[in-house]
Amino acid sequence: MPFNFYAIFVAAFSSFVVGFVWYNPKVFGTIWMQETGMTEEKAQKGNRIKIFGLTFVYSLLLAFMMSVLVIHQMGALGMVGGPKMVASAEPSYIAFMTDYGTAFRTFKHGALHGFMSGIFIALPVIAINGLFEQKSWKYIAITAGYWTIIMTIMGAIICGWK
Repeated sequence: MPFNFYAIFVAAFSSFVVGFVWYNPKVFGTIWMQETGMTEEKAQKGNRIKIFGLTFVYSLLLAFMMSVLVIHQMGALGMVGGPKMVASAEPSYIAFMTDYGTAFRTFKHGALHGFMSGIFIALPVIAINGLFEQKSWKYIAITAGYWTIIMTIMGAIICGWK
């Protein structure tokens, strides 16, 4: 199987580690709070179990989809009908995976595709929402920067971890 569930789990968890640093008051946390109108009091009133639980679920979804974006062999897996069909796959699929099963499976390659996903997927989505919500460019840059870093790290972990 081209992807590793442990890698997806660790990649999803990385969003918490980066978020802890990125949104720290000494990094971008204070500016982000000003730009969103968030206060310490309002933040303390949030349901942390719900916030962090759903954040992890959504990070898992993102990490799972990142495997499709950063592991090229996922296309070949899809052509035979998915993981359950590998055993009955054509000999050509097995030969292809024998020859190319680890091609472009590096942390560096995954980071490149993760970064490109951040720039070409996360940034436009966040910027469009920010424009309609009349958010500042600081907010857009901080939020898109966070997701670009996360997608870069997720891509590196998922593609490089074999």
